[in-house]
Amino acid sequence: MKVFDTPLPGVKLIEPAVYGDARGFFYESYNERAFAQQVADVRFVQDNHSRSRHGVLRGLHYQIKQPQGKLVRVAVGEVLDVAVDIRRSSPAFGKWVAYRLSAENHRQLWIPPGFAHGFVVLSEVAEFLYKTTDYYAPEHERCIRWDDPDLAIDWQIDFTPQLSAKDAAGLRLSEAELFP
Repeated sequence: MKVFDTPLPGVKLIEPAVYGDARGFFYESYNERAFAQQVADVRFVQDNHSRSRHGVLRGLHYQIKQPQGKLVRVAVGEVLDVAVDIRRSSPAFGKWVAYRLSAENHRQLWIPPGFAHGFVVLSEVAEFLYKTTDYYAPEHERCIRWDDPDLAIDWQIDFTPQLSAKDAAGLRLSEAELFP
């Protein structure tokens, strides 16, 4: 696998080695030893799988206690995946990165604890898979508005996304409970 640094400290773009022929393809989506050596020495405790249709935007989510590191990828379709540094002490505080993850490019994104995360579905449907370093704790979950003008995230869309009630009620970064 190839691992690339991003402009956000700790966030890594991962391109696995993919072996394909006329029958299809094979790739190792996760290897604990290689991940620890090249990305982060962490323990994953939960795997999640979501399916969403075109135009659905999920995020920007994080847990203020029991923060989760996330290794994310797409098994079907394509998304624009976004990570935002919400650590007040970070030199990259309030900065974001966005990458297209798809079933075709097999890219993965590692988002350590201390970041908000979200994605928008660009294909007809997308199946999104992610491993987390801590368990889901709804009482600690927080949400930052996807369209916060202070963040000015370029979601690369020309439509109004579909949001859950929780995501529609997200706070601006300046109002949110954040990491030190």
